[in-house]
Amino acid sequence: MRLSKFKLPHTLVLISAIMVVVAALTWIIPGGRYERRQDQDGREVVEEGTFSFVDRKPQGLFAVLKAPLIGIRQTADIIGFILIIGGVFAIIHKSRVIDAAIVRVAARLRHRGMVVIPAGMLLFSVFGAIFGMSEEVIPFVPIFIPLALALGYDSIVGVCIPFLGAGLGFAGAMLNPFTIGIAQGISGLPLFSGIGYRIFVWLVSTGVGTAMVMYYAAKVKRRPEASSVYALDRDRPRVVAEGDPEVATLTASHKLIIGLFGVAIIVMILGVMKFHWFIPEIAAVFLGLGIATGIAARLSVNTIAESFVAGARDLVGAALVVGFARAILVLASDGHIVDTMMYAISRAIAHLHPVLAAQLMYVAQTVLNFFVPSGSGKAALTMPIMAPLADLIGITRQTAVLAYQLGDGYTNMIIPTSGVTMAVLGMAKIPWEQWARWLLPIEIVLFVLGLLLVIPPVLFKWGPF
Repeated sequence: MRLSKFKLPHTLVLISAIMVVVAALTWIIPGGRYERRQDQDGREVVEEGTFSFVDRKPQGLFAVLKAPLIGIRQTADIIGFILIIGGVFAIIHKSRVIDAAIVRVAARLRHRGMVVIPAGMLLFSVFGAIFGMSEEVIPFVPIFIPLALALGYDSIVGVCIPFLGAGLGFAGAMLNPFTIGIAQGISGLPLFSGIGYRIFVWLVSTGVGTAMVMYYAAKVKRRPEASSVYALDRDRPRVVAEGDPEVATLTASHKLIIGLFGVAIIVMILGVMKFHWFIPEIAAVFLGLGIATGIAARLSVNTIAESFVAGARDLVGAALVVGFARAILVLASDGHIVDTMMYAISRAIAHLHPVLAAQLMYVAQTVLNFFVPSGSGKAALTMPIMAPLADLIGITRQTAVLAYQLGDGYTNMIIPTSGVTMAVLGMAKIPWEQWARWLLPIEIVLFVLGLLLVIPPVLFKWGPF
């Protein structure tokens, strides 16, 4: 078979293969467990020095077959969120407001479209760095993909503006309460201390990632067939021509809907930052937006309902992928191998040179991110061990937090076990394998960048402030 005709398997096939591999590892890796306790904020954290081997619990064929349903149950909030967002945006599309807005933006930026990329990625990076924007990015994907297509780019660029932008900010965060706040609290550090160097890390991370996306976008603009999703984008519905009377001007109804969308975004941001809203509250805001949009567009109640169902139906495949991806974690956890890997990593690092030890902490956090993609969950698992380990090997706890932060953040944008990543790709209708193949060079650059960024804190004994 010629290489040019090679086609990667479907995303569900790839995820199922990973499930089988993880199940096989539960027959090889010994079972282990750390004791856990509740901290003052109610989080479950690991007790350092309490690891013990337990009976191995191999996961067989029946466990593999059960795991997807358990994964769907555990990610029901994300799956429901995907379906609701899909239904809401189908209503918004029915109003034609997105077509009208994109026609106007594309016309004004016809010769300056490239400014949308750095401006948009910087904005979302700020959101990721300050309040840990993650699930909140999903509703923006259906907006930026048609905008990117209208400006002469591709759907990958449309995904990168909100998703990669927020991901880079999340990785290089200065004030993210879900990663920095929790990790520093567990490590006994002043909240959000060390912000000066973290601002530098954020600027470098965002700058490098944005530059690579802009380079790719410029190549696609010059030669559309160079797009990694060229065949996929050819079949996408495009924004209609500027002369279409339905979208030639923004009507009063369109302007009202844009205003409603703006209010929804402001309410979402305030809710997340001030009241610690999560997926159910955000879903409620967007469901209300969908209903209000249908009324503003003067759609009948039947049309609103039919559009909602059609939009949700289009994302059933994406919802299944999220559940199957979680099944990987179900098998690793039920097989008792996650704590064993954590214990092995900590022992391997303990007697190394401080610079190499800090770098291997970062590598270890990167590997563990595949099995524990939750930033707060991984902080609770790893920092009770990594913080005292940092004291023993001669690096500061602030450096250990940075290693965790970068190891958690950079790979969030590619691992198939991340529910947010799979939800974004489902919303974008981009298969995970195509996204992973395109993003891999950027991930390699970011990985090397992380190795370099943990060196100065070791050399200068980066402290709490």
